[in-house]
Amino acid sequence: MTSSNALRPPARCLARIGSQLAGHALPSYSIRAAFSTTARQCKRKTKDNNKSRGVSSLYGSGPREHLSMSDIPLPKPRDFKPKIAVDENHGLWGFFPEPGKALLTPKETEEHGRAWTVEELRRKSWEDLHSLWWLCCKERNMLATSRAELGRGKLGFGEKELEARDEEVMKTMRAIKHALTERQYTWQDAVDVAMSDPEIDMHAEDGHVYKPGAYEEDFESEGSWTDPSKENSKDGELAKGDKELSR
Repeated sequence: MTSSNALRPPARCLARIGSQLAGHALPSYSIRAAFSTTARQCKRKTKDNNKSRGVSSLYGSGPREHLSMSDIPLPKPRDFKPKIAVDENHGLWGFFPEPGKALLTPKETEEHGRAWTVEELRRKSWEDLHSLWWLCCKERNMLATSRAELGRGKLGFGEKELEARDEEVMKTMRAIKHALTERQYTWQDAVDVAMSDPEIDMHAEDGHVYKPGAYEEDFESEGSWTDPSKENSKDGELAKGDKELSR
């Protein structure tokens, strides 16, 4: 049997292999890169690492330190007006407070009057009530447009003022309906009374509804009508005759 020492390489072979590996060692490379696209960070003068320190949107203040962009002026908005011919009398301007003005300020929105009362509207004609109704519709359209603009721009003001003004307009419209309903009931009662009157023909083709002619002719034919002035003169003459006879 062979011994276990026969599988082991001799010490000379190991020494020769080690010397060969040492002569062919790999070269060392530097870890630092020669080129980088990252900008170098400028050192701040203060020890605070907060980049937004000193910047306030409320007071309009900038950073405390002089930065590389500090000397560059801020861009100003361009005074641009479209060269489109716009009719100032166009009907769509009725959805806005006035031509060229999208919104009213809260102070301007509060400056409105009170609603019309029913007692005041009872004295108005049909044409006046009709005109006032459509003015209220136009006002509500303007307020709805203003409410949509406030929501689109997320301005955060004017909601309470718009609601208060819209409520006054709706009170006026309810008062107009009340006045017109009263007139409708009154008209219907008058029609019912006229239908039962023999001197009124509601279905007259010539347009003359009131026809009292037959009653006047019958009254004159009986001869019961006399002039009251003539009767008074006759009574005076009879009285004078009686006085003369008594003398």
